[in-house]
Amino acid sequence: MTNSTGRRVTANLSLTLDGRYNGPGGPGDFAAFAPYVTSEVARNHMNRIWESATTALLGRLNAEGFMGYWPSVAEDDNADPRDRGYAKWLVNTEKVVLSTTLTEAPWERTRVVNAPAADLVTELKATGEGDILVNSSASIIKPLLAADLLDRLYLMIFPEIAGGGQRLFDDGLPASKWRLTHQQTGELGEIAMVYDRAR
Repeated sequence: MTNSTGRRVTANLSLTLDGRYNGPGGPGDFAAFAPYVTSEVARNHMNRIWESATTALLGRLNAEGFMGYWPSVAEDDNADPRDRGYAKWLVNTEKVVLSTTLTEAPWERTRVVNAPAADLVTELKATGEGDILVNSSASIIKPLLAADLLDRLYLMIFPEIAGGGQRLFDDGLPASKWRLTHQQTGELGEIAMVYDRAR
């Protein structure tokens, strides 16, 4: 048994009412999400996810998208301060990218790992301090849910039914109980929620 430092493993994801993290058009279909992601509640929620995190855990596709977008926001004096705060954190924090295809990291403060998500998280929990944030990467969140390794879920629920696309909560997950520790509803009907695993 690996010694644990008490680091929490947290995950952030946005979902439609029918539990999907993308639309029927595939991994890049975020049409149902677009009206809500810059709302006050969504921006406040984004600030919440990183405030106690010291490691960002990302899948390759998310890493490429994020690192192609957020560094310029970090430098933009006119950006919303919450967006800049998150962008600066992402640029400056330790990043671990899970990938079977990348061999070296094209970003600073990043290492690439080709290993099962559960093994990697167990290793990360054994050293360091601060939360390990799985940042919008369902390909990592799903196996961690299956292994019951998540301690906190940051969820944004958007009031639209996508009618297709990939779901976060697949059948066959181990049963688990969660405690709602934060909730905020926006003017557009979007809801930010924080759930902590009840162990």
